[in-house]
Amino acid sequence: MPSIQLKTPSASYEIVIASGLLKTLPARLKKLKKGKPFRTFIVTSPEIWGLWGRKVLAAFGKQEQPTVLFLPAGERHKRLRTLESLLEQLAAAGADRDSLLMAFGGGVVGDVTGFLAAIYMRGVSYVQVPTTLLAQVDSSIGGKTGVNLAAGKNLVGSFHHPLAVFADTDLLKTLPATELRAGLQESVKAGIIRDARLFRYLEAHANEVLRGEVKALTNVVAASVRVKADVVANDERESGLRMILNYGHTLGHAIEAATGYKQLLHGEAVGWGSIAATRLGLIRGMISEAEADRIIRLILRYGPMSGFKATAAKLVALTTNDKKNRSGTLSFILPLKIGEVTIVRDVTRDEMLAAAEWMLALMRGQSKDLSRRKRT
Repeated sequence: MPSIQLKTPSASYEIVIASGLLKTLPARLKKLKKGKPFRTFIVTSPEIWGLWGRKVLAAFGKQEQPTVLFLPAGERHKRLRTLESLLEQLAAAGADRDSLLMAFGGGVVGDVTGFLAAIYMRGVSYVQVPTTLLAQVDSSIGGKTGVNLAAGKNLVGSFHHPLAVFADTDLLKTLPATELRAGLQESVKAGIIRDARLFRYLEAHANEVLRGEVKALTNVVAASVRVKADVVANDERESGLRMILNYGHTLGHAIEAATGYKQLLHGEAVGWGSIAATRLGLIRGMISEAEADRIIRLILRYGPMSGFKATAAKLVALTTNDKKNRSGTLSFILPLKIGEVTIVRDVTRDEMLAAAEWMLALMRGQSKDLSRRKRT
């Protein structure tokens, strides 16, 4: 059972990765609250609860049944109006400062629940129980919480760490193949930015990983979590090093905005954004053609990723709304080699356009190829 300790100046908590964690949750929660009385409030989506709700409730005794609050599925519900509704429900249900929130879902549920915990009664405790691969390897870790505005993703939020993260790999068994592949793009990213060994493992064991074999997935989740935990431990508030976790996200977020957050899963957008970032590094002569080719081939190996309609000019224009834009300067994370990236702040519009256009051409070629395969 991999267990990784994340230590930052403001928090220290355990990230547990194993199968069968759901049945142990009540005991683990009591241990976190050190025997003090508390009420548990679970925030989840109707879809996730339909799959796993009975098993979660069965783990709790009759006298300790949690209160369940529902958050509609989808990025479009990651908004302040949804947050206000959940806050009102907590208050109406009598939640107090000793209450414990449990985020039981994917990245949207985790981000919203974390922000809910950060601001309800000026801060209550919460735990993350991520149900998607993307959430297990990335969004549930590090204490970033928030919601979207019309102007861009995660523009309203705060840092609020969970008491613990419980990544039950059994939950991945019901994950659609498209969501599994999308989540794996974050693991590919982890290999690109900081762990060449993980990158090589993803290359060598792609078949086992994509089949959802438990051992392979556990290895990938654990290695990805170690990358995230190490980076966060060294830069809790994203003042420098932590920015490397945004590899592929600058144009990835622009792709999501251009498509109204409806056409692609987050991991798919990050995959296309990572291809553009890799191409940008190649344009600048920062990475060898051989290394860039390996990166792009691995990203595509964990596809196919959904196609979309957008122009390079539109995508580049949308990057101005990115939250990494500081004092009018947009930071890009670009590759030096597999396992090492750097932060660049002087990328020109023409360079971004060239990288985006190349990525779009590759995407259109893949879409045509998939269409031909379906017809035959």
